[in-house]
Amino acid sequence: MYIILLSIIFGLILGTFIRIDIPPELTRYTAVAIVGILDSIFGAVRASIDNKYNTTIFLSGLAFNMFIAVLITYVGDKLNLDLYLAILVALTIRIFSNIGMIKSTTLEKMARKSSATTANK
Repeated sequence: MYIILLSIIFGLILGTFIRIDIPPELTRYTAVAIVGILDSIFGAVRASIDNKYNTTIFLSGLAFNMFIAVLITYVGDKLNLDLYLAILVALTIRIFSNIGMIKSTTLEKMARKSSATTANK
């Protein structure tokens, strides 16, 4: 769990200082890949909070989400359809769902801990 958070922080710092120009024809694929990665990361955080985290599942889900998202975007480009928008919407909904579950679970654990501390006094 801590490795994931440190990696995110390191990536954000690195991304801030290194300039990478993405060709316009690849921006859809990049956007879909980034949102797919974020979906997997928030899913891993949620699983970690629920004590169900598994590195193999995280890494396979990360690769599979990115592959399927990029594949659907590619097929959409070949069919002259903006299928990447559907992917972005679906993954964004999953991200917000995971964030909501993370928030709920964290608040429940904090409330239980607080009530247990109050009961012991």
